[in-house]
Amino acid sequence: MSARIVRVEGIPYRLPLRGTLQWGKGSSLSAAEHVLVRVHLDDGSVGQAEAPPRPTIYGETTASVVAMLAYLSPALVGVEIGDTARLDAVRNSVVNNHTARGALDMALHDARARAENESLFDRLLGPQTRVRPSFILGIAPMAEMLSEAAAVVAAGVRVLKVKVGRQHEHDLKLIRELRAEYGDAVQLYADSNETLTPDDAPAVLAAMQEAGLTYVEEPLPVRLLRQRAELRQRGLLPIIGDDSCFTPADLERELEFGTIDILNIKTARNGFTDSLSMLQRARAAGLGVMIGSQASSGLGTIHAALMASQAGVTEPSELSFVLKLQEDLLTAPITFDDGWLDVAALHALEVDEVRLKLYRLDHNN
Repeated sequence: MSARIVRVEGIPYRLPLRGTLQWGKGSSLSAAEHVLVRVHLDDGSVGQAEAPPRPTIYGETTASVVAMLAYLSPALVGVEIGDTARLDAVRNSVVNNHTARGALDMALHDARARAENESLFDRLLGPQTRVRPSFILGIAPMAEMLSEAAAVVAAGVRVLKVKVGRQHEHDLKLIRELRAEYGDAVQLYADSNETLTPDDAPAVLAAMQEAGLTYVEEPLPVRLLRQRAELRQRGLLPIIGDDSCFTPADLERELEFGTIDILNIKTARNGFTDSLSMLQRARAAGLGVMIGSQASSGLGTIHAALMASQAGVTEPSELSFVLKLQEDLLTAPITFDDGWLDVAALHALEVDEVRLKLYRLDHNN
């Protein structure tokens, strides 16, 4: 008999950012207000993961994540941690609530490994033990974006995901400035966050391609399925699916209509179980794959990095949002070296209980 679950815990915390991250037509983020999800077993093992709720994307808040964990907890307590079928059934007994369900899945994986005297690295570290990280460069005045890019490149990142879509001419000027500054030493791609229209998208993507971008994420609104398929067929710039691929079922729809070239898998919303399934499906369909961040702090970055180490992840992955944080919960900072992240080296990092006590938002400490 394997260890049984005795408690599921959600601890909200707040980490300040270095400036504000802005994207899309009006979304912004000035602090990382996340939830540390913990699964406690009767043998003393504790599995944990980070849930980064995004009200403007998934409709979740820290309060809703904690509430969803409380809702699912009675069906989880008493279940053997090795009974994956039953645990998956509980997790999938609700819909949406993506980051709550994703973090719960990862915490269950972590608890299962610890109960058997192993770690997630023992079970999930793939063959790509060094991976290419990218950084999300949010919308801001030109000087701020160029300054942040310089700091990130100096910190060892060589791929920039540039948020675009509010002012096309500003976007192109920024891309040209970045290309002039870094040449081919830094890879650039864009995230449009569904801000373009079917009429203007072809010209915008052609201009992006000419300016030196390698691909673009979600140029059109997800609801415009036919128009997105037609845009991809033009072959102007490889298209990344993110908002259109929240779930494995979403991915099947996109594959059927041929809308994307690259899949952005986010462990923050899919957990490990669905992420691995989507990776396998994307590989079979011949898609490129990257691992995305939902503005994750250190723990979420470690989990995303484990997914990025898997065979079949072909593109740079969003693993450097920690550079945007003023503080983190980990025992030591995550660092980058000349365009690479050493995933295996992250094994030594843990959540620092003193830091958690300092930044948690509830009063149970």
